Amino acid sequence: MMQFSVYVRHCPSGENAEVHTKRVQKAIPEKGQVSIVRITDKQYGEIINYWGKEERPLDPGPQQLELF
Repeated sequence: MMQFSVYVRHCPSGENAEVHTKRVQKAIPEKGQVSIVRITDKQYGEIINYWGKEERPLDPGPQQLELF
């Protein structure tokens, strides 16, 4: 087991992910341990989920629209 808590945040770009990575770095306690893994939307879509012995696909995500 690697983690006690897992937090997920969607970042629309690598630059945005870097901003949040730096924010986390500044907040790590003196004896804290944090691991950050970045995955693409495609990699996330390849996740295999099991509930008991039954394999289930991911629920379809919400349709999102970004306006600039």
